[in-house]
Amino acid sequence: MKYVTKMNGTLQPFEKKKVERTLRNLGIAPDDAEQIAAEVEGEVYDGMKTSTLLRMIRARARAYRPAVAYRTNLRRALALLRPKPDFEVYIQALLRDHGYEVEPARILPGRCGEHEVDAIARKDGTVYFIEVKHHFNHHRMTGLDEGRIARAIIEDVQEGHRCGKNSFTIDTAMIVCNTKLSGHAKRYATCWGIEHIGWDHPADRNLRTMIEETGSYPVTILTGVTPAVRRQLAAAGFFTVRQLLAADPEGLVRSAGLTLRQAALLAERAEAVLT
Repeated sequence: MKYVTKMNGTLQPFEKKKVERTLRNLGIAPDDAEQIAAEVEGEVYDGMKTSTLLRMIRARARAYRPAVAYRTNLRRALALLRPKPDFEVYIQALLRDHGYEVEPARILPGRCGEHEVDAIARKDGTVYFIEVKHHFNHHRMTGLDEGRIARAIIEDVQEGHRCGKNSFTIDTAMIVCNTKLSGHAKRYATCWGIEHIGWDHPADRNLRTMIEETGSYPVTILTGVTPAVRRQLAAAGFFTVRQLLAADPEGLVRSAGLTLRQAALLAERAEAVLT
């Protein structure tokens, strides 16, 4: 058993599966991730710092996919988005890429009160209100409270519709978060029929797989996107890498106020990440 040294100085066992997950977050195909992880496992020495290990992983990954040099870890990229409006609008764009009809944030009248929801989504005859939860610390769990609140809103809005206070009703809720959901939160949402999409759940339709299936990466995945540039892009309505690629550099200069050099660099890296 080999141990690696974390940033706080504590030791933890080296886990090959964690290396594979990191590689997949960098856009490496599963088969290649397994091969690279095996190579890394052979080179890790006892007590290696996790920062050194990460540099080794990225160097190996670049040999398989040069675009790794232009992107950061997907999980970290999501954490870098501002909760409002960036993450909310980004999730709306992601759902549209998956075939949902999406309306932006609005107020839904209920029988006993009004409720601000992050979006309304429709697909296959089902109407959802979207509750988006963002954590800057991507290791933090999303807990039970979001499901409890969602359940209360569903009941009040449906009652409001029945008594004529709302022109349309919703069928259920969808909770979307950039972190894992606690076991209790998953069980509660499942029991009440509330859709829940977290970083790792459900296994076949979690946030990571949804992003990778459509290439709907946030702009924060690109290296060199500073907080100031992120704010400029958000103000101009650019939240995904696909949106950047669809806009020519001159368009980015005009709409987002970037320099031509910044715009050209972003366009080049966006194309590399999506190719």
